[in-house]
Amino acid sequence: MEKAFKNIIVTGGCGFIGSNFVHFLVNHHPEVEHITVLDKLTYAGNPANIAGLPKDKVELVVGDICDKELVDKLVSQADAVVHYAAESHNDNSLIDPTPFIKTNIEGTFTLIQACRKYDVRYHHISTDEVYGDLPLRKDLPGHGEGKGEKFTPDLPYRPSSPYSSSKASSDLLVRAWVRSFGLRATISNCSNNYGPYQHIEKFIPRQITNILSGIRPKLYGSGKNVRDWIHTNDHSRAVWDILTKGKIGETYLIGANGEKNNKEVLEMILELMGQPKDAYDHVKDRPGHDLCYAIDATKLETELGWEPEFTDFKKGLQHTIDWYTQHEDWWKDEKAAVEAKYAKNGQ
Repeated sequence: MEKAFKNIIVTGGCGFIGSNFVHFLVNHHPEVEHITVLDKLTYAGNPANIAGLPKDKVELVVGDICDKELVDKLVSQADAVVHYAAESHNDNSLIDPTPFIKTNIEGTFTLIQACRKYDVRYHHISTDEVYGDLPLRKDLPGHGEGKGEKFTPDLPYRPSSPYSSSKASSDLLVRAWVRSFGLRATISNCSNNYGPYQHIEKFIPRQITNILSGIRPKLYGSGKNVRDWIHTNDHSRAVWDILTKGKIGETYLIGANGEKNNKEVLEMILELMGQPKDAYDHVKDRPGHDLCYAIDATKLETELGWEPEFTDFKKGLQHTIDWYTQHEDWWKDEKAAVEAKYAKNGQ
């Protein structure tokens, strides 16, 4: 049976996937009366991402999830917390892991302590990167369809970067609080998201905005690294299903069978934007770059009845290209600084 929530806190609700979830709640769930967006507004949080939403329904509180007093006050008035706020960019975690440890681990601890205190339903957004990586399909006996050849909720954690290890730590805290203190929590680990409002340092929007700015796109290494892409709207729908129908203490994997290597994705973007398929530069690879991610979302599909809407990656990509083309004012001011930072690392 679906549970009703009227007052929801969305941490990181000015970030990419968090803001898309806030839009989803406003557009599809009028029964939610009040949404509190708690966001520190780091470089990845942008109040413009939720601009234009009804002010009587969506309230922005600028603050830190590590601020115990603030979190306590907000959680005491809520009936659910959906925790998106995170430092999430792998490249940044390799330059300085400090904010990842603070936000992703300490921040989660602060939130679950408050949810435990007030018995508030908690949903924890995480990543498939906690499972490490997989060999390429062609190198697997079942070519990616055999047992253990995709990520499943019962796989052991093998994080490989400061980012993924900080997220793995936070997941384990949530699991322990469920078992030790009866925290009413669920966890979801999602594959790579794409869509509107994604910061232009990330792979897909970086390439799109490079082309729009007359800069040649950049490909890490050989481009053979595979990601399992999902449109952020599908992620939002899955999170809602887990929040309202999921079983307490369970972990659900969210993916849309969108496996593509970086080279394929970049060439598809170039093609859709009317450019020659080879109009890009190879740059040095990311240190310790995970080879392949692939999600098995069977549990989510069979137990909660979720399925992705954006099953045609090319269509979803076109939708994303259109959004960045039409919203140049959203990203233009930051473009030079983002590219300068990459150039410093030879990327």
